[in-house]
Amino acid sequence: MTDTPDTDGLSRRTYLKVAGGAGSAALLAGCTGGGNDDSDAEATDSDGGSSGDSETTESGGEGSSGGNALEVQHWWTGGDGGAAIQALFEGFKEKYPDIEVTENPVAGGAGQNLHAVIKKRILNNDPPSSWQAWPGANLQPYTDADKLADIEESVWGHNDMKNAYLDGPKKAAKPAGEFVTVPLNIHRLNNLFYNVEVVEDAGVDPASIDSPSALVDAMAKVEEAGYVGMAQQTKSAWSTGQLWAQVLLGEFGADVYADVTAGNVEANAEAVKESLKIVKQYSEYYPNDAGSISWQDANSKVIEGDAAFFHQGDWAAGMYRGQDGFEYETHWNQVPFPGTKGVYALNMDSFPFPANNPSPEATKKFLRYVGSVDAQKRFNPKKGSIPPRTDVPKDAFGPFLQSQMDDFANSDAQPLSIQHGLAVSPDALTGFGDAMSSFISGYDVESAYADLKAAFE
Repeated sequence: MTDTPDTDGLSRRTYLKVAGGAGSAALLAGCTGGGNDDSDAEATDSDGGSSGDSETTESGGEGSSGGNALEVQHWWTGGDGGAAIQALFEGFKEKYPDIEVTENPVAGGAGQNLHAVIKKRILNNDPPSSWQAWPGANLQPYTDADKLADIEESVWGHNDMKNAYLDGPKKAAKPAGEFVTVPLNIHRLNNLFYNVEVVEDAGVDPASIDSPSALVDAMAKVEEAGYVGMAQQTKSAWSTGQLWAQVLLGEFGADVYADVTAGNVEANAEAVKESLKIVKQYSEYYPNDAGSISWQDANSKVIEGDAAFFHQGDWAAGMYRGQDGFEYETHWNQVPFPGTKGVYALNMDSFPFPANNPSPEATKKFLRYVGSVDAQKRFNPKKGSIPPRTDVPKDAFGPFLQSQMDDFANSDAQPLSIQHGLAVSPDALTGFGDAMSSFISGYDVESAYADLKAAFE
């Protein structure tokens, strides 16, 4: 690689800038479903396995030969993600038996390894047919460099996709105004999980808590009853970044949230500062070991009956479902984060279409399939996520995910995640991560506000 732009416009400088932003995002992927990784990558798919060998994963493989050869790269190499993607590929091969599929997964690094491989391959004009990618602003550097193709007619014009997807996922699929990727799944971020017995013993009704600020009083009652108010980890900053975003959304609404993520921080200074103050108040009700535990450890406090509340993406429910004798609605339950009723905050995975595609016709068929009812019915129940299509039958899903599907279908707004880079550029995401890291070190609201302003504006 050189310091000069290549013939398609993605310079080494752009590559390095994107790699830095994606490196932060990779640690915050938020697609686990109860994985076993308790490192800083703990919010990711946590599939286990070692890092992919760059000599074998960066080559074009058979997918570069075009025709009916398809190369797809992803980081789902085990656990719920591995089972889900294999179910999807099985369905695709049944529908298109003549297409030779080369799976070229890149394990480890919480997705960061795959991001690095893809960036290098695109820079070298050797992209795979498609790859697992967070949509929205995460793809902005590629759209800025014209590295992704418009697939509105060739892909989104099939399977009634435009009518089946709500506005939030469609917005994420066209970060620069054109459809360039197909979302496959949704993980909800604005969840407040709780231990039923604990809140009942404390005399707290989670459904009656109508704002993030009101949650402070509820946690105080919980602590008075002898429990931890909120199970939260602060060993790494991503959980706080995710929490702050839901507080902003719940206390001030989707329009303010969108305006802040669009870069208008100063115009919403009061909202940004107040939401930081509320998170600071929450910190008084965290467990004493919050700074040394993982999110799984924090969630275990809810399972064990030591803590009342837990904010996390819906992957946290995977731990509950895997716990014998800990049943949905009887022992654990969930409400939308206070103030966010009618809102479904999104984190998603998608598959884009590179402009310099080695197998364009096979890739179009694959992306049409990714956006189909059959694919999303196969993939999402195993992944512990819900489909972005609203017409997928619910019978294959458990009661918790069925309730999430109902909430999504009836939602008034589907804001994109800040913490996972769907709502903000890679540069802004890096700044956001730095701001949250500084914030949890001393909860200085004014300093955190200045850092957020610098990151977003």
